[in-house]
Order: sequence, then structure tokens, then C-alpha cells
Amino acid sequence: MKLIFIGDIVGKLARETFIKKIKDIKTQYEPDIFIVNAENAAAGYGLTKKIAIQLIDSGVDVLTLGNHAWDQKEMLSYIEECPNIIRAINYPSDVPGKGHYELILPNEKKIIIMQVMLRLFMGLFLDDPFSVTKKFLQKTKLGVTCNAIIVDMHGEATSEKNAFGHYFDGQVSAILGTHTHIPTADAKILDGGTAYQTDVGMTGDYNSVIGMDKENPIHGFIKGYRSEGRFFPASGKITICGTFIEIDDSTGLSSKILPFQI
Repeated sequence: MKLIFIGDIVGKLARETFIKKIKDIKTQYEPDIFIVNAENAAAGYGLTKKIAIQLIDSGVDVLTLGNHAWDQKEMLSYIEECPNIIRAINYPSDVPGKGHYELILPNEKKIIIMQVMLRLFMGLFLDDPFSVTKKFLQKTKLGVTCNAIIVDMHGEATSEKNAFGHYFDGQVSAILGTHTHIPTADAKILDGGTAYQTDVGMTGDYNSVIGMDKENPIHGFIKGYRSEGRFFPASGKITICGTFIEIDDSTGLSSKILPFQI
């Protein structure tokens, strides 16, 4: 089976560009599964119901969130209505929504998409991502209860991401990093057969500070405070960053990983 994962969509222009080009991406790669990280789709801060519907209607199978999951308060309720929007699996158990989604393909193969949020430098109160994921995989076994498992690994530190990837190598089909918005040049198949990339990158304007207009972030680093209360997505040329993966139908492990930019 074939998979496309699109990195964090940042703002209106980025999502409009993506929606215009999704058919071309599907034509080129012919994916069975299309996953998008959309936690920055609403002007860089969270996801709204309206935007979620637009992305799903365009042909996206699953939307993942991250540390901006609840920036738009309506998502606290809408995530319960739309199960193919997932938040991190290691939020406390009573947080709205779920950390995984089961997708059944037309050929009846079952794909599990999950998100986990790492903790180093994230500033959030989360359960241990390693133990929560290990517990989940004790019940959801690759090649036994499902045909593929895809993990959106949302985190800041490359070391923690590397450790997570190696720890779960061979137990899932792919572990793809999000959050830092900068694509890494380390896409590979790990020793155990899991496709891995530390960060897929973002879909946004790269003439920016991780997708945001440069002036305010630079001011904050130089002066120690923001010139305005919030950042705004940069409005230049949009680059779509994604990763294409091929998964062996017999094992659920990956045979190919190919990052791309459009």
C-alpha cells in the first residue's frame, strides 16, 4: 500500500495552495492513504471545523493535530464529532477526542493512524509518550490486528525523536516527525523495517521564521518580547512538504520512503 503524509499546513494561503494541488499529488503518487498535519491551518493557530471540512472534502483521509490542538476552542467539541481528526494519544485520558483512528481501505486492509506528542522542550503536561505508545502497541499489533500503523511523532528535540524512532522500530510501519516545520534530510528505513523521518517539514512560505512573517519573531529574539501579541503566517510562495511511503502488504513494514517538495 502507498501513503502520503503532508507536513504542518501553516495558514490560509498554505491550505488553499494544498487544496488546489492535492489532485496532482494523488495523480503522481496514487496513495491509498492521505494524512495531513493541520494544527497550524487556522492562521497558524489550531484548526477550525470549517477548515477541517474543507481539507477532508478535498480528499484527505486523516487530520492530525499537535500542541496547538486546542487553540481554536471549537475543536474541543468538534473532535468528538469527527473521529478522523486525532490529537496526541498521550494527553490525559479525559481529554476530548482520540489519539488514533482506524481506516479500512476498499480492499478491507486496516490502517491505524496515531499521533504521539513528545515532551522535551514542549512545555506541556503530557503522559510519557514511550510508555503510552508501548501500551497501545501491546493491543494493536502490526500484521496481527492491523495491516499498517502510521505514527505522527510531534516533538521539538531531534534526540528524543531519534530515540522514539529506534525504540519502536519494527513495531510500526512508519514514524514521521512534525512540529519543527523544517524538513530533515534523514528519511530512511530503520533496521527493523520502520520508515522514519525526524521532521517532514511544513506546508507554507519558507521565506519566513517557521512559516510566520519574519519581523515579529526576529524582534522577539532580539528584544526579548514580541512587537505584536501574536505571529502571522508569511504570505509568499508556498512550498508543500510531504513524504511518500510504500508499505509491504504482507508484513506491514516499509519498503520505500521518499520526501518531496512541491
